[in-house]
Amino acid sequence: MTAAPLIGVDVSTTAVKACAWDAAGRPLGEARAALPLARPGPHRYEQDPEDWWRALAGTLRALAPRLPGPPAALAIAHQRETFVPVDAAGRALHPALLWLDRRGAPWVEGLHRDLPAEHLRALSGKTPNYGPALYKIAWLAAERPQAFRAAAGFCDVQAWLAERLTGRRATSWSGADPLGLLDLRTLAWSEAICRLVNVQPAQLPEVLAPGEPIGALHAEAAAATGLPAGTPLVAGGGDGQCAGLGVAALDNGRLYLNLGTAVVAGAWSRTPEVSPRWRTLTAGAGRGYYLESSLRSGALLSDWLLKRVAGLDPVRDREALAALEAEAAALPPGGHGVLLLPYWEGVMNPHWDDAARGAVLGLSDADDRASLYRAVVEGVALEQAGFLAALRDEAGLAPREAVAIGGPAASDLWCRVHADALDLPVRRQPGLEAAALGAAVCAAVGAGLHPDLETAAAAMAPRGGDVFTPAPDAASAYARLRGVHQRIYGTLAPLLRELDPRPQP
Repeated sequence: MTAAPLIGVDVSTTAVKACAWDAAGRPLGEARAALPLARPGPHRYEQDPEDWWRALAGTLRALAPRLPGPPAALAIAHQRETFVPVDAAGRALHPALLWLDRRGAPWVEGLHRDLPAEHLRALSGKTPNYGPALYKIAWLAAERPQAFRAAAGFCDVQAWLAERLTGRRATSWSGADPLGLLDLRTLAWSEAICRLVNVQPAQLPEVLAPGEPIGALHAEAAAATGLPAGTPLVAGGGDGQCAGLGVAALDNGRLYLNLGTAVVAGAWSRTPEVSPRWRTLTAGAGRGYYLESSLRSGALLSDWLLKRVAGLDPVRDREALAALEAEAAALPPGGHGVLLLPYWEGVMNPHWDDAARGAVLGLSDADDRASLYRAVVEGVALEQAGFLAALRDEAGLAPREAVAIGGPAASDLWCRVHADALDLPVRRQPGLEAAALGAAVCAAVGAGLHPDLETAAAAMAPRGGDVFTPAPDAASAYARLRGVHQRIYGTLAPLLRELDPRPQP
């Protein structure tokens, strides 16, 4: 097997990571750079695409000297739903609007007078909410009409960087899909959805299969990145679908569980099953779909608790954090009788309610930082347990294991609680850069080192890793607690709506 390096890049919300593997999945090196994130107002999140470029070029320049030879190919995984309007030369006409940005929220309801929400879900697999680019494009047309009218195109992160690297404005269907404008079944831009926001499909990037070559790095890109001119750029995709490739979740026996800032879980389905209880996405492997749950408050919520309540820095205060986790792990399921609703940033599936907020029930003078921390982890895990139940009940999927990736996956407490709450073995994948690895899987196929994405993923995904098997008594306790947890939102939702001041983004 050739040792030619395969580079997978992950352009996330806060950093760019460039990692290299060989075709057998052996790591060869990595580099990373921070990404600036602008917040020009409440609920507004922007990035300058030039920062994507500077961070990408910098990480590749840092990685290139560490490689054993010229790379066979490069592919990009990236933050989903983020887009930037560009002119004919690919220059940004407005800062990129990120997936976190809520400016499209006031347009969510109005756009569906002509295309009802259930029809949109059938076409795109997405329930209306402020995340997809669709609604932010409506904001752009209304509030920044000059930029909207001047736009020759609207690019996801991959398409914008692909044009900078090769001169070709192209993305993959797993990168295009989260924008909310793609027809899930035809894998082409939906004219019906595009009409809602007066966008022509021709203004959107070419859509390729993941693993299909986009082009070769031109001389200017080679000089900026330190990679040889002519290095193939291969279509990668959205970071969630690439993470699915990186853990080889390519049949319905494996659930990917990305414990990140947001918690994203997904299972492979042969057919595009749609439901409000998940969002339906194209799978990165060129066949099938991912049914995916997204909880906006994952590590974001635990970091909030650690910093603002416990006064700990998750990076600097490692010993104190380890002690807190040990105290939380010593508590039984449910602690002293506390349950937490983890909707600090509203809720996507299954309720799709931006007015939802977090809640902690059952506090007493017996509780302390450890019981609150355990309640955070349990609240997140019980949400995933509800999603798993929906997969079984509505889609007929029954995963046999979950593969945990992302920062909190390094915590035994997080993995143990999820195993017990899901009543499913949780395997902690060695090496947590699953999205970048999934991009490298795409690169391997584009370079001809593996015949297809399924074969490449099976060969390159890490084997082994700690396995957390559900404890029967704990699983039974969480099954009871889930019944209570599922009723909290319905009980509190009317009160939360009364409390919501509804600030305009």
